[in-house]
Amino acid sequence: MRGILAAVLACIWLGAIGAPAAPAKAVVESTGLRSIAGWLKAHGAEGFLGADVADAMGIARGADDELIAARQRGFRDDQILRIAQLIDGDTLLFMVQGPGEVYFYLSSVRGGLRKALVSVPGREAVTPLEAAEAESNFRREVLYWEQRIGQ
Repeated sequence: MRGILAAVLACIWLGAIGAPAAPAKAVVESTGLRSIAGWLKAHGAEGFLGADVADAMGIARGADDELIAARQRGFRDDQILRIAQLIDGDTLLFMVQGPGEVYFYLSSVRGGLRKALVSVPGREAVTPLEAAEAESNFRREVLYWEQRIGQ
């Protein structure tokens, strides 16, 4: 009996050593997104997301809904306006508006970044960001909001 128990424990131990670790950035990002969502629930103002943005980002809405309810906060630093919106308790939308461009990052609290777009209002162009740029910008945005809620 002891031999079987020792063999099982050895297999578990070896499996744990060989198992790939979860990426640290995903854990940090998930923790940050949960914190931001909780903060928006507690401290966000009632707001709305327009149907045009919801459609571009792939956020579900009713056929007759022109506005989607959200909890939101926004801050302006120099020439940059940042807005974070919590929709349906699990969906986070970050908007970063700078001179001539508006970036949108859609994420879920549990799943992380789902979509990233840049809009150039003067040209009425909306294009997806490349994966590397989207991930880098999104992580920077999560860090911005983590620092903001920590103040």
